[in-house]
Amino acid sequence: MQPAFSVIFLTTLIGAGQGLFLALYTVELYSLFEFLPAQPGPAFYAPGTALAFALLALGLVASFFHLGRPERGWRAAARWRTSWLSREVIVLPAFMAATAAYWLAHWADWREPSVALGAALTIAPSVAIGAAATVLAFALFLCTGMIYACIKFLQEWATPLTVANYLMLGGASGFTLATLFAGRTAPELVPFLGGWAAVLTGIGFLTRAASLARNAGLKPKSSLQTAIGVKHPRVVQTAQGFMGGSFNTREFIHGRTRAFLRAIKWIFLVLAFPVPIALLGAGVAAGSSTLLAAAFAAQYAGLLAERWFFFAQANHPQNLYYQAIA
Repeated sequence: MQPAFSVIFLTTLIGAGQGLFLALYTVELYSLFEFLPAQPGPAFYAPGTALAFALLALGLVASFFHLGRPERGWRAAARWRTSWLSREVIVLPAFMAATAAYWLAHWADWREPSVALGAALTIAPSVAIGAAATVLAFALFLCTGMIYACIKFLQEWATPLTVANYLMLGGASGFTLATLFAGRTAPELVPFLGGWAAVLTGIGFLTRAASLARNAGLKPKSSLQTAIGVKHPRVVQTAQGFMGGSFNTREFIHGRTRAFLRAIKWIFLVLAFPVPIALLGAGVAAGSSTLLAAAFAAQYAGLLAERWFFFAQANHPQNLYYQAIA
């Protein structure tokens, strides 16, 4: 497939935004049960949530560059009963609205009305809002992953590992960014968030490596003979079937060499996983925001390469017919 940079930025930006929100809400839950020191809403949660919302908004903006007629983009929500894309179009704004409400609750330091659980535990409104936003965050990961995992004829995508990778890589980048944010606003949280960022990055490596190993062993279910309906044992294509290019050859064929694909694969495997883990460990140990910033920058660059490879690796069955240029 031909990777679309608008979708690459869409999925990586909203993934980091979702992960950052989940990191902030995790801190709030741990603080609620006094496993972590409590943080002031206006000084910690509000700016952190604003950053998460900004990433989501940037991802939404990026999505419009993938539309042929942006003014008709609202119609994408019409098929929500059967389309995962339509569901994503609905869930993303809903999650953004919940994120904005979570920001408002902390920015205004809104503590009433609260809910008492027993004699010793009182839950602020932000906790309830955050719970709803968390459900929407996981629903958004599911919708985004299933857009690709539900396409059965693209074997590289048609696996639960696709959803797992979107979840783990978004969570890893979000927690890495949360570690950097805590380094500037709440240094006492850096070991906790940095540890979780490293764990999620490690799990993300395992799920992505599993998908790479799976895809390496895939065999096409069709052949050139079945593609054109000719049963002769030896069929050779000598031309692409058009005197010029077409939608088929532009959108479903990336045109890069195998060597280029291998290079991109190793770039993202290094940048998205071991490099940020090493930088996170060094940054946490040294208390260095510079190293934490480098960890997030390296990981996000690696995720851009990973997402490019994800789209480029998908081999559309129509390329059997256009294999002279595929």
